[in-house]
Amino acid sequence: MAVPRSLNRNNSAVKRIMQEARELANDPSTDYSAAPLEDDIFEWHCTIRGPKDTDFEGGLYHFRIVLPAEYPFRPPSIMMLTPSGRFELNTKICISFTNYHEELWQPAWGVRTAIVGLQGFFPLRGTDAVGVGSLETPSSERKRLAALSRDWCCPRCGKSNVESLPDPPEHSGGHTLGEAPKGEAPKATESSPAPARTQSEPSAQVRAAPTTESASSPPPPPQPLPVPQPPPRPAVTAMANTTNMQRPTLVPPSARPPLLLDVAIGVFIVLILALVAKRVL
Repeated sequence: MAVPRSLNRNNSAVKRIMQEARELANDPSTDYSAAPLEDDIFEWHCTIRGPKDTDFEGGLYHFRIVLPAEYPFRPPSIMMLTPSGRFELNTKICISFTNYHEELWQPAWGVRTAIVGLQGFFPLRGTDAVGVGSLETPSSERKRLAALSRDWCCPRCGKSNVESLPDPPEHSGGHTLGEAPKGEAPKATESSPAPARTQSEPSAQVRAAPTTESASSPPPPPQPLPVPQPPPRPAVTAMANTTNMQRPTLVPPSARPPLLLDVAIGVFIVLILALVAKRVL
């Protein structure tokens, strides 16, 4: 989608809106579709699929999303265009991510965030569903409007809801296309004949037979390898080493006796000589 010439391409809001438009176009969803108008990128039209297991299941609902000039720093306004029994028509809805609660809006959010959040508000009831633009209608009326919503046509887009958001492709029986039902084997059709057996298959089976036999017989147990023994040491050397280890180290005696021992021996000799001389005399 090209930017209209009347808009400034360098404007931050224009850049952000064009970026989100490309992302939604490149990554579509089966639950919603949204795109800006060709002549006004600040106005988006969105078609949402009714949530499953609710009164809105099977319905398709068209919304109008108006972005402010300060987007994404200010939240958008959302208005319901398709009768649903849940929201008033052409009335701004009071939700946490709309212009009624600017203090809760975050610039990181975008149009996709608002669409996903809007889907979550459909099944609410009671006090949670009370707000500006909300309606409380019987379940039977909501189911009736859901069945009629598929063919509702937007006067601005010029397309019905089912054209804006086609049903996802499904195969009758609850399985996807190309997948066989549970419990049944896939059958060969004329467009996909069964593959013919080639000549290489028998040879492969013949080659596989010896491999099967060899795999069934257990391999022989491996023979234990001899453990090398260290060479024996001489007995004399071992005994010498043992003797050297156990023998205490002796301190060699000094060459001369100490001086005190010499003096004691001299005194002892003098006493003996004195006694001998006394007896003789």
